[in-house]
Amino acid sequence: MEVELSETDVRFEEEVQREPHKLKGWLRYLDHKQVSSETGLQITMIYERAIRQLPGSYKLWHRYLTYRMRKLRGRNPLHFETEFRKTNLCFERALLLLHKMPDLWLLYMRLLRKQTDVTATRRGFDRALRALPVTQHGRVWPEYLRFVEDSVGGVVAERVYVRYLRLWPEKAEQFVDWCERTGQWAAAAEQLVRILDRTGQQNTTHWRRLADLVQSHPAECAERVDAEAVLRDGIQRAETSGELWVALGTLRIVRDGGMQRARDVFEEALSSVQSMRDFALVFDAYAEATAEAITATMEEAVRVADSSIADSSRRTLVDLQLLQLESLMDRRPFLASDVELRLTPNAVDAWLRRVDLCRERAEDPERPDDVRAAARLLVRETFENALAAVAPRKAHGGSAAELWLAYARSEADDVKTMRNVLDRAVAAPLGSVAELSDIYAAYAEAELAAGDAEAAQQILVRALAPPSTGNTNVDYSDESLPPSSRVFKSRKLWALLVDIQESTGAVDSARTSYERMLELKLASPQTIVNFSNLLEQLEYFEDSFRVFERGIALFGYPVAVELWNIYLRRFVSRYGGSRVERARDLFEQALEGCPSEYAKPLFVAYGSLEEEYGLARRALRVYERATRAVPPGNDRLEMFRYYAAKTKELLGLPAVRSVYERGIEDLGDAQALLLALDYATAERRLGEIDRARALFAYASQFADPQIENRLWEMWHEFEVEHGNEDTFKEMLRIKRSVQAKFGSDARFLAAIESDKRRQREEKKAAALKVANMSESTPANPDEVAIDQSDLF
Repeated sequence: MEVELSETDVRFEEEVQREPHKLKGWLRYLDHKQVSSETGLQITMIYERAIRQLPGSYKLWHRYLTYRMRKLRGRNPLHFETEFRKTNLCFERALLLLHKMPDLWLLYMRLLRKQTDVTATRRGFDRALRALPVTQHGRVWPEYLRFVEDSVGGVVAERVYVRYLRLWPEKAEQFVDWCERTGQWAAAAEQLVRILDRTGQQNTTHWRRLADLVQSHPAECAERVDAEAVLRDGIQRAETSGELWVALGTLRIVRDGGMQRARDVFEEALSSVQSMRDFALVFDAYAEATAEAITATMEEAVRVADSSIADSSRRTLVDLQLLQLESLMDRRPFLASDVELRLTPNAVDAWLRRVDLCRERAEDPERPDDVRAAARLLVRETFENALAAVAPRKAHGGSAAELWLAYARSEADDVKTMRNVLDRAVAAPLGSVAELSDIYAAYAEAELAAGDAEAAQQILVRALAPPSTGNTNVDYSDESLPPSSRVFKSRKLWALLVDIQESTGAVDSARTSYERMLELKLASPQTIVNFSNLLEQLEYFEDSFRVFERGIALFGYPVAVELWNIYLRRFVSRYGGSRVERARDLFEQALEGCPSEYAKPLFVAYGSLEEEYGLARRALRVYERATRAVPPGNDRLEMFRYYAAKTKELLGLPAVRSVYERGIEDLGDAQALLLALDYATAERRLGEIDRARALFAYASQFADPQIENRLWEMWHEFEVEHGNEDTFKEMLRIKRSVQAKFGSDARFLAAIESDKRRQREEKKAAALKVANMSESTPANPDEVAIDQSDLF
């Protein structure tokens, strides 16, 4: 066929004839033809001429094939079979030389998918995979998989996926998804098993997915995989096994047609699951399966009854199944407790909850006697299991001692058995010495409750006996030593022992125990007081005083202050004024090493002694010493006031002036102001108006009118009552001057602070300005550093 040329075509035709092997000339010719809206036949002829000249040009072939596919767009392959076949031949011609080009293969496959020949399309994908290198297969396989999923399916699609997974095994989940969408349950289960067998693929999600498949389609999954073996393997390997146990039980139900063997599976699961989540899944599935079995049996019994066929065995079976379901629900708390104890065998609180469950069953009056008796035996068995399972140093939620004591309390009705338990407890390994002390104390209290105080003392004496090595210099808190070698230093047991000895009248034994506590340095301040009380009851007063002295030497301040107070009070109460010199020596000893912050009550007691049994002057000298000894501040102010009150009481009001004057000199401004007001009040009572006014004027220098209003209010009231116009004006003048003084001081301090703040802000702004200039100014590579000192 001849090509019809227009005037505008001549230029392009001459170019391609002059240089037929130049691609750009042909492309310009084709672009010109497409722009001029030439017929498809003319453009096709030009493409064919160009391809004969350039058969290996990928760009030319791609444009040609794309053009032909565009012409077929929207056409039915059945009605335009010839056009489609011609285009297929064009692709075949192109792929003879360009079979390494994946884009051409993909264009060809898209064309073949539009046609009805599925086999040709599948073979085309296979040819593409054989022709292309493996590195290019990633572009072909997605199209291939979409083709087999949408148009083929069945065994062919499965085999294609198998080939695909040989190259990319990590894409196996995609195959499983497709199998589930298309209902190929056996293939999905088989592939999941392969995923799980692969190294490092122990994902819990995969196990749950396999369990759901087996549970939903047990018969289909059994065609290709040994479902029971796989599930049991998963139970051993998976992190959570609840779904796998449920799937295994469901498989047994479907395969065996009943609950007989499935019940064995569920019971095995309940005795081996390791989490409460898995337990809940298995138990709910077990109960649901049992209820469904009961429903099926009852429906069958109804059907048989409707047909007038008597079958008492079915009714018996229903009763048996109902009994099994009731027993299962009754066992649920115990089964849950088993799971908790498997998870945390060292949890003491979990074991105690298990004991409570057994005890509730043993005390339930609605249960038969044999069941209650078995529950009582189960309580004892639970305690024994707990004590065997709990590692004392790893116990949590309680201690091993709590288990032993709970065990002993449960045997309180049988004293012999209780003693046997407690004897085992004190000999058993424990986590700490405090636990052993608790057990010994509980043992002694149990003997007291049984009315045997002598046995209680013997138990404590046995516990507090020194170690066989004779070394008593052990550290009570040294965990490297066993508790049995340190328990003799337990203050709790020593206190209990002396309490029992005192209550039973064993005074000599109690005194020996107190002495032993002091030797071991286990006595507390309360122990010293109790020992002293015991000796006073026995009228061993000097011994009781020596106990106080030993306690004071044992304890430092501030504890010694309390002991001195009790000691001195009892000494004075005992001897009164008969041994004043000794009492004075004791007070002096107490004050000699006493810190100033604790000396005030001792001085007060010392002064009270002198007031009652000595001389008033000596008492006042004690109070004067106190004003110098107590720490400055409110304590010294209170001491001066107390000193003034005692001076007034003993010597009269005029003698107080020297106390007030010295106090005002010694105290700080705030305390001096308060004492000056007291002084002014005293002078006012004496009728010394001028002296009181002078005190108000003197104290005003410490009182800011904006803060301390009390002085100015008292002075105002004083002038209203006792003053005149001149004195009142003088008070106002002084108030203004004081106010100006405090105000100027405040303004001066505020000005200094403002000036410092302004200087800081100026320095900060200058530093920020320098930093900005250094950032904005570009560096000069020719800059020369010049020292300014070189210019002079």
